[in-house]
Amino acid sequence: MHNEEKILVNVTPNETRVAWVENGVLQEVWVERTNKRGLVGNIYIGKVDRVLPGMQAAFVNIGLERAAFLHVSDVCQKAIGHEDEECEDIVKLLRPGQKIMVQVVKDPLGTKGARITMQVTIPSRMAVYMPNERTLGVSQKIEQPEERERLREMMKQIPEYKNTEGGFIVRTVAEGVDFHELRADMIFLQRLWNDVQEKARNARKPCVIYEDLPLYLRILRDIPIERIEKIRVDSTETYQKMKQFVDTYVMELADRVGLYTGERPIFDLYNIEQELQGALEKRVNLKSGGYLIIDQTEAMTTIDVNTGAFVGHKNLEETIYRTNLEATQAIARQLRLRNLGGIIILDFIDMEAEEHKAHVLSALEKELSKDRVKTSISNISNLGLVEMTRKRTRESLERTLCEPCPMCNGRGTVKTAETVAFEIFREITRMARSFNAQQYRVIAAESVVARIMDEESSSVAELEAFLNKSIRFQAESTYAAEQFDVVMM
Repeated sequence: MHNEEKILVNVTPNETRVAWVENGVLQEVWVERTNKRGLVGNIYIGKVDRVLPGMQAAFVNIGLERAAFLHVSDVCQKAIGHEDEECEDIVKLLRPGQKIMVQVVKDPLGTKGARITMQVTIPSRMAVYMPNERTLGVSQKIEQPEERERLREMMKQIPEYKNTEGGFIVRTVAEGVDFHELRADMIFLQRLWNDVQEKARNARKPCVIYEDLPLYLRILRDIPIERIEKIRVDSTETYQKMKQFVDTYVMELADRVGLYTGERPIFDLYNIEQELQGALEKRVNLKSGGYLIIDQTEAMTTIDVNTGAFVGHKNLEETIYRTNLEATQAIARQLRLRNLGGIIILDFIDMEAEEHKAHVLSALEKELSKDRVKTSISNISNLGLVEMTRKRTRESLERTLCEPCPMCNGRGTVKTAETVAFEIFREITRMARSFNAQQYRVIAAESVVARIMDEESSSVAELEAFLNKSIRFQAESTYAAEQFDVVMM
């Protein structure tokens, strides 16, 4: 069956959202906010803050809120003139206060600063330029050895390649291109690199000297051309910029980029808004009646598979097998849609038959093979668990669109009114030992005050008699469940 794949671009002054839709179903989504653009690909002039021999790493000030992390394996040895045998000791490579050029390879995540490298690369449409390496490679995704060899030889014949000190990797999209197209791409990259070097020479403090393309242009540069049939954008200004970029760098897409002028919002065409809301929920329903529970934490993500209301087979083992099989497709899609990365634990329902386990694992591998982000998975354990990893270079959809709950501070639970009431009693007792007040006024959430005045009224009376002080309570609708103040009068 032919897959119909399209890209939809929704642009507002503060935000750009891009949706990848396959056969009417949302597969991936990217969100870029004007004030929070991703940093991956950006090149900075930084200053080494601290060198940590024990970790073989350094923290580098690149002008951001938190210092960036640089491991010894990401220090570009050739750029600083050290021999290979010295490159395992970061103390010999870097010193505090040193000025270095670095590139962000992983956005700041949670409380962690950005991950950076000194092995700078600059991508264009058909190639990646590596100024600090003398390497010539061709993407392994170009399957025909003859085509890879043709591109390699063509690169060697380009005059600019012979005169450059850096190296190149030819990207997958270069398959089938001619000499002039490849040369134009190389000239563009070298001009860009010269501009970066000029800015680096003039930089007096840590700052950005090269920023990657905005989201709506990165999509045009990076998407697999052969798979996308249509690209539609709902902003005239953005459409003009995309059209100009396509005419210059990606002419194959010229007849596929179009301006959307319909009355309905572009994301409403395929229920994308509804899908995005669903992608923020813990529960994902399966068509059979089963469901997934997805929990994302700082350390890892867990995905639990449940049969739910699915009782479609008389044999319980068969029901479990079918649910797990269906779950593999939903899991792979949710990983892409939510952009979940790092360590992921999949808790399949326990299966007895080894054949069923093998089929489920095989189905999972097949679905994950469609993912453009690198994944690796383990075998199913005796407990029905599959450990897997998915490369993470940017925040997940949830971390991009949401923040920790102010009521529970991200725990997912809040203390009961009873617990808070007892905390208030302890606080009053603590204050009475340190200060001599005439009476106390407690300001707390309505539910807490209601609990105190009803079920805990006798406790209040006992406390007042014990302290020989009057205690008054005031319900405040703006207070969170765990919030309270004790005021001495």
